[in-house]
Amino acid sequence: MSKLVTIYGGSGFVGRYIARRMAKEGWRVRVAVRRPNEALFVKPYGVVGQVEPVACNIRDDASVRAAMRGADAVVNCIGILNRSGKNSFEAVQAEGAGRIARIASEEGVARLVHLSAIGADADSPSVYQQTKAAGEKAVLAAFPGAVILRPSIIFGNEDGFFNRFAAMTRFGPVLPVVGAGTRFQPVYVDDVAQAAVKGIKAEAAPGIYELGGPDVATFRDLMRQMLQVIRRRRLIVNVPFFAASIMGGAFDLLQAVTLGLFHNGLITRDQVRNLRADNVVSPGAKGLADLGITPTAMGPVLPEYLWRYRPSGQYAAIKESAKNLRKV
Repeated sequence: MSKLVTIYGGSGFVGRYIARRMAKEGWRVRVAVRRPNEALFVKPYGVVGQVEPVACNIRDDASVRAAMRGADAVVNCIGILNRSGKNSFEAVQAEGAGRIARIASEEGVARLVHLSAIGADADSPSVYQQTKAAGEKAVLAAFPGAVILRPSIIFGNEDGFFNRFAAMTRFGPVLPVVGAGTRFQPVYVDDVAQAAVKGIKAEAAPGIYELGGPDVATFRDLMRQMLQVIRRRRLIVNVPFFAASIMGGAFDLLQAVTLGLFHNGLITRDQVRNLRADNVVSPGAKGLADLGITPTAMGPVLPEYLWRYRPSGQYAAIKESAKNLRKV
């Protein structure tokens, strides 16, 4: 019988790429998600019955254990950018990560891969980064042989970074950003998936790996590159941290007083704290090269999915070609 991997958050941005790769490797894939009916799109990643979404709540021991039972390897891709109801940073990124690792150890799982983030630090002013660090600590305490992946900003077809800002360009001549001088090292989603597969298949030594692509750029420069790809001219305006913090606090308060009816998907005060620090691979850290993976550059990839934000959409290339035609 083929081996089984359980991927918590396997229908998410990174998780689906890992699920697809593991299906191609011939493994059975169990995708543990809150709403399996919304994750049916993962089933065609393999042959009939090879990839199956199952219901799981990582705040509950029994639910986590049921999704893991019989697994040879486990991947935890679950993370949040904004707390919502009972799904707080602590519950999801610290306690949830520790719960998965503890139960994996109890169930005799051979390999555990945990997705964290560059900047995870118990002393960070950001609760997001504090809980990422707490999650790593809990994982290593329960499962010392785990492989922990810390990616920078992840880009790819379904990303929430370039897609978000490209969509914003449709609404006016100004593109506001917070922390225009903050540096990032964007990493391609499938490179992260490859790294996870290395961990699952015991082709990576236990430990922490920081994953970044070949390009390091400021937030402003990333937006300039994105604007070039989508053929739009916009004025990139840096929002000062103090102003962004006030706005984030106001939006956070609005979400709280409306009991979540208003979801703060704009900017949170914790995200502002995050944006004050560079998000690049640390000097001397193990990374993609140590896993035998050549990082993918943004240049060839961004046009593959950002074309839809161009003024002429899929017809942009045709129009540009037509301009070059000469009358005979």
